[in-house]
Amino acid sequence: MTAHVIKRVVMTSHERASVKLVSLPSAAGPALGSTLPGMTGAVAPKAGMTISIRTRRDVVVVDPDRFLTAARQALRDRNPGLTDADAAEAVADVHDAVHALLDRDGALAADAVDGEAVGIGGLLPGTRVSDRLDGLWPAGWLQQVVLDDPQPLQDYGCFLPADPFAVPHTRGG
Repeated sequence: MTAHVIKRVVMTSHERASVKLVSLPSAAGPALGSTLPGMTGAVAPKAGMTISIRTRRDVVVVDPDRFLTAARQALRDRNPGLTDADAAEAVADVHDAVHALLDRDGALAADAVDGEAVGIGGLLPGTRVSDRLDGLWPAGWLQQVVLDDPQPLQDYGCFLPADPFAVPHTRGG
């Protein structure tokens, strides 16, 4: 099997993100997908093909107090009966805060996902803006598409692989 890996940097709508297709031979046998006629590196969908999306989303905490306050508010939004003291006890550290915001919004700094520029057109490296109400600065996101992963996550049942984000290994590598 060949695992095809597409890496892309998400950029603003007026820019084009570059996409690279890499084929990785796998020990599982021949590739499930075939190349589309007339298109270099394009892969046609096939029944049984696994498509895996691996996402990296970075945010920088620029104001810890605002970050915790936003997370506690997120928890109260989902549980209106909680008092401020209850929310402060429940959201005591970074992990608690991240999960409270993810539970409510589905992502950190969710309002900024579509407008983040990485690379050309983005902010200079190290630049931080500190005026967001959640105390976070969106610092980019990447997505990687892997085709023909040998086994979808569901098929592992209760026993996930040691690194579920790893790209399939090549034979001899």
